[in-house]
Parts: sequence; structure tokens; C-alpha cells
Amino acid sequence: MAAPAKPSAPAPASTSASSGAPRPSGGGSSAGPPGRARSRSRAGLVRRRCQWLLSWVPVLFIASILAWSYYAYVAQLCILTMNNIGEKVMCLITYHLFFMMFLWSYWKTIFTLPMNPSKEFHLTYAHKEFLEKEPRSEIHQEILRRAAKDLPIYTRTMSGAIRYCDRCQLVKPDRCHHCSVCDKCILKMDHHCPWVNNCVGFSNYKFFLLFLAYSLLYCLFIAASDLHYFIKFWTNGLPDTQAKFHIMFLFFAAAMFSVSLSSLFGYHCWLVSKNKSTLEAFRAPIFRHGMDKNGFSLGFTKNLLQVFGDEKKLWLLPIFSSQGDGCSFPTCLVNQDLERAVSPAGRSNPNKNQEDRCSFPTCLVNQNP
Repeated sequence: MAAPAKPSAPAPASTSASSGAPRPSGGGSSAGPPGRARSRSRAGLVRRRCQWLLSWVPVLFIASILAWSYYAYVAQLCILTMNNIGEKVMCLITYHLFFMMFLWSYWKTIFTLPMNPSKEFHLTYAHKEFLEKEPRSEIHQEILRRAAKDLPIYTRTMSGAIRYCDRCQLVKPDRCHHCSVCDKCILKMDHHCPWVNNCVGFSNYKFFLLFLAYSLLYCLFIAASDLHYFIKFWTNGLPDTQAKFHIMFLFFAAAMFSVSLSSLFGYHCWLVSKNKSTLEAFRAPIFRHGMDKNGFSLGFTKNLLQVFGDEKKLWLLPIFSSQGDGCSFPTCLVNQDLERAVSPAGRSNPNKNQEDRCSFPTCLVNQNP
């Protein structure tokens, strides 16, 4: 008998209707907030899809330039313009070698997923609960210090605190940064590159370097082999054909890209020689005892091996061969964060009070010149 009494719940709505107040459409006032939430969700989905499509525009631009350059060089220059068979064969073989290596390294840079911190760096459920419940920053740092005591981390924030990512809820490994575009923490993040639509970091930095190198060689070879015919067309030494536009514009494009790529490639070669990332070049890493712009530099040879690995036969191939796991890195500093229980070599520190007797200008390990 209690069931018929339930319809009395909508009484306020009928009262408002009888008093002349407008009645909400869509099944009552309770449907308003869910409807707005669904609308915002759909708008957010559309926005994310549009951003995803726009993020591929630079890659499509490079791909279209590469496709046109292939047609202009192979068809218009080599096949239709060159008369010497030996020159034609040599140019085609060399061109396709650079073209394939350029394409391979570019593909690997784009589609190699950036590596994220391992689960050891993520906070436990208990630590997350403590952080949520405790408003005081000093208690936060104490919790983070406990969580990071066995982790191989040496770098700190400007204030000397443990580096922590609120978005990913993890203790950041050394050289790890949060990418606002990918919305993830990226191991040894160098930068987010729109031309590859990907984060350049530990997993694909070698591929990115090879992409710059082979794209530079590709452009230099085109400009060098096209120069002779460019001058002939410019001085009307060759008949005015359809190939004239392609050959002349091909030289201008190759020369222009060569200038920009040479500066970018030279800059990253310098970064490799110093064992720095782009972010570290702009803001030096901070260790427990202070800032050190060369804290990760081990000498030229060891710095090179950090990126390209020990197997020299793989150096020129876009195959992963970098040293380490991306979560920990050797440093040139002997006196590291001595409050940690584990040293870089994995051995425990017997004397934690030694940090009070250590001054920061630390000794350097043996470096290769």
C-alpha cells in the first residue's frame, strides 16, 4: 500500500507549474547537470580529436616535401636531365641510400613510444593517502623522502626538495620531466618536437640524432649534385623544359634546409659531447649540494657511449643501443646524495652522517679527454 505514495515526490514541480514558473525541459531539473556534463564531455572529445589531427600537420608537411623531392630528383633530374649514364647510376644509388636512411630514422623517431618511469617510482596507495590528507608541505616532503629513500635519484628542485609530479603521482627519476603535450613524465626528456609529433627522450634520442644527420646529408647531396644543372638552367645552358622549375626549386629547398639542419645538428652534437639534454642546457640540473651544469658529463667518449652504446656497428643504424634503463644515470660527482640508503653502484652507505662533513666541490671520477 505504500507504493501509491511515491508519486507525491514531484509535488514541488507541479507547484511551480501552477504558480506560472517555467518548467525545465528534458525530464526535470535533475537532468540539467548531467546534460551539461555530457555536452562538455563531447566538446572535450571533439577538441582532443582536432588537436590530434593538427599535431600531424608538420609531419605531413615533411612527408609531402620528401615525396616531391623524390620525384624532382629521380624523375626530373636523374632520368630526364642527366645524359651521362655513369653519373646517373651513381647519383641514383647514393640518393636512395641517403633517402632510405633518412626515412628509416624519421619513422623510428616518430613511432618509438617515449619511455615512462617504472612502477618503483610511483607512490604506493598509502603514500598517496598521506599526501591527500596532509596539507603541510614539510610533511609532504617527509613522505616523499621516505618513498624515495631507496630510489637511484640525485637531482632536486630549486628549493632542494624531492622532484615529484602531481599529475602522474610519482617521484621523478633524474633527468625525467613532465611533458605538457603528451601529459606524461618522459625519461631523459629532451624536448617535444612538433616535426616528429613525439617527445624526444631516452627511447628515441639516438633516432632523432640520426634523423638530423641523414636529413642533413640528404639535403647536402641533393644541393651538391643539383648545383651543376641549376647553373646551366640559370644561364640558359639547357632547354627550357618542365624540369627547369623542379631542378631550380629543388636546389633552393635543399640549400635552405641544409643551413637550418646543420645548425640544429651541430647543437645536438654539442649536447651529446657534454651529456646534456636541451632542457638541461637551458636549466642546469640541481643536486643535493647545489646546481651543476656538468653533473652528468663523464668525458667525451663516455658521453658518446651513453647515447650510441657499446656496439659500434649499430651507431649509424636507427636501432636502439643506448646505455642504461633511462631511470638512473651515472654522474661525475663522487659525493652524491648521501642521505640515500643505496649508492649508485647499488651498495649501501654505512655512514649516513658523512654528508655533514662533505663540501660541495666534489671530486671528479676519471674522465676520458
